[in-house]
Amino acid sequence: MIRLQKVLADRGVASRRRAEELITAGRVRVDGEIVNTLGTKVRPDARIAVDGAATRTAAARYVALNKPAGIVSTARDERGRRTVVDLVGAPERLYPVGRLDADSEGLLLLTNDGDWAERVLHPRYGHEREYEVTVTGELTAAAVAQLRRGVRLEEGLARAERIDVVSRSRSGSRVRLVLRTGYKRQIRRMCAAVGLRVERLIRVRIGSLALGRLRSGDWRQLTPNEVRELASDERGGRGPRSAERSEASREERALRAASRRRAKASAKR
Repeated sequence: MIRLQKVLADRGVASRRRAEELITAGRVRVDGEIVNTLGTKVRPDARIAVDGAATRTAAARYVALNKPAGIVSTARDERGRRTVVDLVGAPERLYPVGRLDADSEGLLLLTNDGDWAERVLHPRYGHEREYEVTVTGELTAAAVAQLRRGVRLEEGLARAERIDVVSRSRSGSRVRLVLRTGYKRQIRRMCAAVGLRVERLIRVRIGSLALGRLRSGDWRQLTPNEVRELASDERGGRGPRSAERSEASREERALRAASRRRAKASAKR
């Protein structure tokens, strides 16, 4: 006998967490009877239906998609908007591993393997998420330092593991920003807290998997090696944190020096 939420995840209905929500909402029937108690164990071959639709065992599938802006990161949308699942057009039931908000772009994973999705998403496995972000507003050394220290959101402390300034000007700047958490609209809220407005946000990497040359709107199957690497624990394999801090310090010094030069130039005028 196996817990019902695990069977639902194994059959590609949803992640375990989402499966638990379906169960408690009374949307799951086992052998014709509604089951709404978490932890209920069922036979692996039990007849299970969600919202009246029968579920079945499906071969595991793993997809990488370059999500365009304007597409929602859900399996279905009550407002009739186009979803990431629509882009893939898979015959089996897939669901996104985590989300990108509708205005954001870039790397998004889809699967029907609930256990694998949990390993990719759970903070204890330490998978980094890297973003290329275009912002307006003055990107000061103080703003960069605050994003590294962290911004207090209602979910908890949201901080950037690393920030690399790609380009900077008064009209707008581009940064590469690495997170380990995935709060809703986290980067936009962090930037707003330090006086920056996000104009464009592209996720370019999840853990060991980079977006690469995958064009906007296109998708591909993950290789077996990529699937294994994304299911592994990354925390033990990163470089020394001291090296990251040194790089951060150099970057902040450069920003402070640029601010001083602008101040001197203004004083001369």
